[in-house]
Amino acid sequence: MNADRGLVVVLEDERAIAEMERLYLQQAGFGVHVAGDGHAGLADIRRLSPVAVLVDIGLPGLDGLEVVRRLRADGDWVPVVFVTAHDGEVDRIVGLELGADDYVTKPFSPRELVARVKGLVRRSSAPAAAVVRRSGRIELDESTRRVRADGRPVELTTTEFALLAHLLSRPGQVFTREQLLSAVWGMADYSGTRTVDVHIAQLRAKLGDPDPIRTVRGVGYAIEATG
Repeated sequence: MNADRGLVVVLEDERAIAEMERLYLQQAGFGVHVAGDGHAGLADIRRLSPVAVLVDIGLPGLDGLEVVRRLRADGDWVPVVFVTAHDGEVDRIVGLELGADDYVTKPFSPRELVARVKGLVRRSSAPAAAVVRRSGRIELDESTRRVRADGRPVELTTTEFALLAHLLSRPGQVFTREQLLSAVWGMADYSGTRTVDVHIAQLRAKLGDPDPIRTVRGVGYAIEATG
């Protein structure tokens, strides 16, 4: 089967779910490698250098959170989507703090999962423009994919970088959650606007004070327009 979109590593110990993910990803043009426990999966990611990783949080041996924690500690920022059986915000926020780009909650739509992976890979592999965006103490270099706040480097995930770049494209303009979902995630189904709020919270935590992102209650977000 043609796998021209690249390889996705799936870390999932439930065989039926892993096979479903494999089937839909392969139909979308991805190669797929499945591992059923965290230790093997971590070794596979390091060995195979995939374009994206799907990580079930409740893995045996080494849980999904620890797998991603070790990857990020090694400086590996491969795009990661967490898959969790828990609908609580704790798992979601902890996961994103570790450097995940997105998450889905079981049960999930396979088509939505594939759409998220495709969007994530597209963002991470898009050719970078030679553009440096600045507003106040924040500087974002699209060609090197580096971000600085007050001169210090800030490590961002692929999704966080794309979100910040979009906000910086028009400093002072208020973007609705729906506009951000469409522009950054490529999503036309706006039922998951909480995703935007969680990523904004992570951006704020990484960029530090004073907070450069303004919340317009009931509308959305803007980056402060300063020189």
